[in-house]
Amino acid sequence: MKALYKSGPHAGFEFMDRPEPECGPHDVKIRVMTTGICGTDLHIQAYDAAAAAMISAPMIPGHEFYGEVVEIGDLATHVAVGDRVSGEGHVVCGMCRNCRAGRRQMCINTSSVGVQRDGAFAEFVVIPESNVWVHRTQAVTAELGAIFDPFGNATHTALSFPLVGEDVLITGAGPIGLMAIGVAKHAGARRVVITDVSEPRLELARAAGADLAINVAQTRIAAAQRELGLVEGFDVGLEISGHPQALPEMIDNMNHGGQIAMLGLPSADITIDWGKVVTHMLTLKGIYGREMFETWYAMSAMLDSNPALRERVAGVVTDVVPATEWERGFDIARSGHRGKVVLDWRHL
Repeated sequence: MKALYKSGPHAGFEFMDRPEPECGPHDVKIRVMTTGICGTDLHIQAYDAAAAAMISAPMIPGHEFYGEVVEIGDLATHVAVGDRVSGEGHVVCGMCRNCRAGRRQMCINTSSVGVQRDGAFAEFVVIPESNVWVHRTQAVTAELGAIFDPFGNATHTALSFPLVGEDVLITGAGPIGLMAIGVAKHAGARRVVITDVSEPRLELARAAGADLAINVAQTRIAAAQRELGLVEGFDVGLEISGHPQALPEMIDNMNHGGQIAMLGLPSADITIDWGKVVTHMLTLKGIYGREMFETWYAMSAMLDSNPALRERVAGVVTDVVPATEWERGFDIARSGHRGKVVLDWRHL
């Protein structure tokens, strides 16, 4: 099969022939149709310090995908050949304390598809049947199915706290932040404000339904509060950017008792006013991946019941690039001025 291959501990990928993965008794083999390019993949391509700490090359990256089941293991009983599927990329042990308590997203022994095990930047990928998510509606296109993993991150983050009637601040208008706008609106938020420094992405945020999209290179969040008439600050914050200045400014603009969900991985050390966290009784909650599998059920239910949300989430995909032109796709993703970039593996 053709695959993007990381042949060793160095920068770059090679588009080359690799052996097809074998399907074990509990596994499902999937013919990959589309894959999303994630920030993690950019780290792995560059082989920076973050990638060196995550992966052990050689390996095949890629963890956001949509495809068709072509083979099932002898002990796989719930997935059928021909099913159109996406996959939960966190493969858990099933035996640690959290797994056995039903908190699989907190598994201490997680192995991630495309990070610690071969992934989906290839014509075929094999994952455990328990990690397969079957799409039951044709409304989920190959492009939309490819971004269920990051849509799950947006959903997990946005639904961490009740949103009905609340004013929500999102920092970071990348693909996950853009999808979080629609989720927050669907869940009943009153106003949704999003920040970024990229004007093209702020335009995408306005199209995705943000009440206000502000360029924090030019305008402070406090000014947005005044513009919207928020006397006491924001009720819920979704920190998705990972920028070291984002969380401190978010804290400065939260109402007393405000709640903050943190998905963005910091790019540098962050100094925050812990006195304000204590005296304003703020809640800070770390978010990683998706809840298995409550987030997946929530995603599908929202998209099934709300065609407008489905259109907005699908609209986050701004570029579909043939897999053979993967370098161009990675360049677009790395530019930070577009939405989600999807590689198409259907016509090699």
